[in-house]
Amino acid sequence: MKYVQFKEFGTPDVLTMSESPTPRPKAGEVLVRVAASGVNFFEVLMRQDRYAMTPDLPMAPGVEIAGIVEAVGDDVSGVETGQAVAVPLFAHGRMGGYSDFVVIDAAMAVTLPDGLPPEKAVALMVQGLTALHLVRQSPPSGKSVLVHAAAGGVGSLLVQLAKVHGAKTVLATAGSPAKRDLACAIGADIAIDYGMQDWPEKVREATEEDGVDVIYDLVGGAVTKQGLRALAPGGELVFGALGRNDLTVADINGLFERNQSIRGFALLPLLGGPEQVNQDLSALFDMVISGDLKLPDPVEFKLERASAAHAAMESRQTSGKVVLVP
Repeated sequence: MKYVQFKEFGTPDVLTMSESPTPRPKAGEVLVRVAASGVNFFEVLMRQDRYAMTPDLPMAPGVEIAGIVEAVGDDVSGVETGQAVAVPLFAHGRMGGYSDFVVIDAAMAVTLPDGLPPEKAVALMVQGLTALHLVRQSPPSGKSVLVHAAAGGVGSLLVQLAKVHGAKTVLATAGSPAKRDLACAIGADIAIDYGMQDWPEKVREATEEDGVDVIYDLVGGAVTKQGLRALAPGGELVFGALGRNDLTVADINGLFERNQSIRGFALLPLLGGPEQVNQDLSALFDMVISGDLKLPDPVEFKLERASAAHAAMESRQTSGKVVLVP
């Protein structure tokens, strides 16, 4: 089988193709032929050694796949050869999804409903579960909320889920006119260019100088510091940009003075066991099938062009989900 790995940290070019024998499933396992593997920004940061934790080398990235069950080991029930499945590898401490075959524990397989292609299903694993748990942790009902990077994988889903969960107003930020148009097309009431220095003032103007009640921030860096100017008194900034926190003591003291709060967000501790992950993913799948949740067309790269996929994501040239396909 073919798979992607990197043996050193650096530019996208450190991603290289490797080969090894296709594994056979043992008892309780199934072999999945990968039809789509999701690419995530935190994998870009890992490749650069800029993530909150430094991975061991060599590293085979890829934490979410969808495909077809190719073979079934002994003592497996509920999963059959030929079945279409999604596999949230990250929920089980696994990686190695940038590959054409993956062996998994059968309990990790989540059935794909008819009508949901694997290239779109992978958008609902890391990104979908992140958006779902964000609105659970900090409910938007009746509030004005701000979603950063609203045309991206998480952001595009979060805009829609905020609406579904009763947000009064959804403001979105994105870096290009096309991305802002996309954010509005999927439900944002207002879209703002966060590349402009005065974007927090634009947010305040749009909220009659009140500011927003909740900011969902998975971008970090200067955007977080600037965003404090757009937060309403008593508001909450939900911060999930691990390793990209530029806030100073003065910034934190300013939060206290305005009765504001900053809430950390990390997905893995919120996932629960395999049964809960299966239920949550199935619920997201059903929302897509029913039309309550719309997915932008994925940006597809061939598996052997994983470095190009990373380069495109790193330069913020993409909207929606970046996917590797055979």
